[in-house]
Amino acid sequence: MISTLKTGSALLASLLILAGCSVAPVYERPEVSTPAAFKEAAPPIGDQWKPAEPSEAVARGEWWTVFNDPVLNALEADALAANQDLQAAAARLEQARALQRNAQADRLPTVDAGIGPTRQRPSPASRGLGADADTSATTLWRAQASIAYEADLFGRVASNVNAAIADAQQSEALFQSVRLVLQADVAQAYFQIRERDAEQALYAGTVALREQTLKLIQRRYDEGDISELDLARSRSELASARADALGIERLRTSSEHALAILLGKTPAEFTLAPQPLTRISVGVPAGLPSSLLERRPDIAAAERAMAAANARIGAARAAFFPRLNLTGALGYESSQLGDLFQWSSRAFLLGPLVGTALSIPIFDGGRREAGLANARAVYEEDVAKYRQTVLNAFREVEDNLANLRLLAQQTREQDAAVEGSTRAARIAQLQYREGSVSYLDVIDADRTVLLQRRTSAQLDGERARSAVDLIRALGGGWSLPEG
Repeated sequence: MISTLKTGSALLASLLILAGCSVAPVYERPEVSTPAAFKEAAPPIGDQWKPAEPSEAVARGEWWTVFNDPVLNALEADALAANQDLQAAAARLEQARALQRNAQADRLPTVDAGIGPTRQRPSPASRGLGADADTSATTLWRAQASIAYEADLFGRVASNVNAAIADAQQSEALFQSVRLVLQADVAQAYFQIRERDAEQALYAGTVALREQTLKLIQRRYDEGDISELDLARSRSELASARADALGIERLRTSSEHALAILLGKTPAEFTLAPQPLTRISVGVPAGLPSSLLERRPDIAAAERAMAAANARIGAARAAFFPRLNLTGALGYESSQLGDLFQWSSRAFLLGPLVGTALSIPIFDGGRREAGLANARAVYEEDVAKYRQTVLNAFREVEDNLANLRLLAQQTREQDAAVEGSTRAARIAQLQYREGSVSYLDVIDADRTVLLQRRTSAQLDGERARSAVDLIRALGGGWSLPEG
């Protein structure tokens, strides 16, 4: 008997020594291909490169202030305060943090207390009596506190805690991603509206000019200088300009409604005063490609998903090893309620009421092997998703760097086109008054001017939106250099 107790004590001591030993694989972030410089960026100064360091907790900053637009600043503040998608993301972050606290609670013992009676009648056999012996029923009152604790022998609890922590960090990164996307969407919608305002202003001037032209044509027609064909053409051009202006107004209205929803308002609650877009030239420093891994919240979220999956592999491995649950109860029990809290009524219990303290898995039909295989497959999936997220991030940065570079060149050429078409229109007007060309030439020249000016306004809007896209692709965590 003594030998058995010594053997059991030695086994228990060995298991307690194993507590805290983890079978989870060591987490290492997978390697990703990172170029030394962005292909579409300006040539770098020097040959500098630095490895990426996680910075998902770094504040993204009010990057939109570089556009120096007080109206945009106010709209961004309103969106951050009232957007419902952002509030839903914040609620998801709180859920993840609560789950993290729930997992961390498994590291501590649970203590419960209770009081209540039990009514029982023991069998005659349990008392060593004959089968027809009379055993009366008794009532037993108990008031006790119970404690339960799982000794984390092979890191199952620790792995679950690590997975929950990584999940919470992933949710925080996803929240930052939703926040950044919202900020970019507000800026995009704002510049879209301002572009429409510029087009509306352009068409307002065109309509006013064509109304004056129609009066001139009408007077010349009344005097018999020209045919009715020129008058009809003039009226057609005026009506066409008015119709195009209404079409732009329709598009602006839809853009304004979309911006209202981003601000957490109904369209009826929001109106943005017209203000034509002026040309914006903001130099966005792309930085080193490796820093992209630090600034993009979606990359941080994908990396934290890998860390959580890696920790769950440890929990799946721990299922192959024994589990030790320590339980106990301490309190009072008595057959009379009045004697329940007497010193002589004290009682205690060590060990589980049902089952065993130490459970050793032997056969489960392959359930544990399947669980481990699933955990490993989830990890491999998250690795692939992480690498794809990084690739997409580099593509988005390169796309917008190329857009800004080419749009700058296109704008210069477009300015020349506007200048040339404006001069051609003036010449056509002079030649028509002299009678050397037909009114059809004047109309064609005016149309060309309108088309070129509208294209120029659209390019200005495209440049502004591409600047926003580049900032978003870079993670939003940048600022203009001082000085």
